[in-house]
Amino acid sequence: MRCVIARFPFDLSKSGVLASMKGVKPEPVTGESVIIGRRQYPVKQVGEVITRQDRRDFTAGEVTRAMTRLGFTCRTVPEASPARVLTPLQEAAALLGIPAPA
Repeated sequence: MRCVIARFPFDLSKSGVLASMKGVKPEPVTGESVIIGRRQYPVKQVGEVITRQDRRDFTAGEVTRAMTRLGFTCRTVPEASPARVLTPLQEAAALLGIPAPA
């Protein structure tokens, strides 16, 4: 399938991407990611390997769009849930391991 990444056309196939990523160790995922095989790779790492371009030359959205069209599962950054704020009394009770008053 023909995809445009960083203003350059690429003819990508699912088998070609699988072959390119074979033997590549995934970096820690801190943002958007793509699941290739049984591994989860950062989108920018996948883009760099398949296009042989610097990561600054393309966006994560371009690679995510291409990988989704090829049938790979793409994940976005999970939303962080707000931390529960404890009162000083509840915090002290938690440290002591006793039930806190409501």
